[in-house]
Amino acid sequence: MGGGKWVGAVTADSGPLTPEAVAAHSTAKWIGAQMHCLDAVDSTNTRVRELGLNGAPDGTVVFAEEQSSGRGRLGRTWVSPRGRNVYASILLRSDLPADQLSQISLTAGLAACEAVGQWCDARLKWPNDVLVGGRKVVGILAELESRSTERFVVLGIGVNVNLQLSDLPPDLRDKAGSIAIAMGELISRSEVAGTLLSRIEARYDELRGVGFGRIAEEWGRRAEFVGKQIRVAEPGGIVEGEVVGLASDGALCLKRKDGQKHKVLAGDVTVLDGY
Repeated sequence: MGGGKWVGAVTADSGPLTPEAVAAHSTAKWIGAQMHCLDAVDSTNTRVRELGLNGAPDGTVVFAEEQSSGRGRLGRTWVSPRGRNVYASILLRSDLPADQLSQISLTAGLAACEAVGQWCDARLKWPNDVLVGGRKVVGILAELESRSTERFVVLGIGVNVNLQLSDLPPDLRDKAGSIAIAMGELISRSEVAGTLLSRIEARYDELRGVGFGRIAEEWGRRAEFVGKQIRVAEPGGIVEGEVVGLASDGALCLKRKDGQKHKVLAGDVTVLDGY
């Protein structure tokens, strides 16, 4: 799969993304039915939010070749070099209760893990990072827009496809990776984008149809650190413990050294003696 052997400097593979090229690799029926493939934007999440407020339909997708202000979780920047990766945001006019919206983010993480898994072994780091060889290749940011007349989720996803380590600042080069780094060759961004939309639609339809239970089970099977000791920076302080799995509500379940169980609803995770 992909656009040829990885020899020398990586260039943008097969030109910019187009709706036709992405759709050719997607089985999704409603996610991506309206698709915008843009050049340079500040943030795809910002663009989808604007479209949502102007009445865009459920499942509208925005792709961009580069982002000047790509956002990640906890206020971090998502490095977005031109033509290397897949930068996408999806408009979801969710009918899920507000207390279940975190499940959308976890569901998207599983779907992205399955998509990347078409090329290489991929694992999950709570809540929704996808790792390959211990390096982060996918980041997800779900943002809720809730007004008296509008309520929707903007689901932003960045997939490092043909990124090189030289594209990254030095402090990220031992933490981030890409599908191409793992495979040793260029990968078709259109194929990755289409596969991503297919898996997100399938898992999101499952979430709305039968609930989060089976998704939580599959998430646990793909988790990078079940059984490992982690440290979590929660809003209320630092917690350490062994990862037991994922609760039915999407919380991360820990067993502390004193034997007490602890549920993590939000926080930044560090694997002790690891990524």
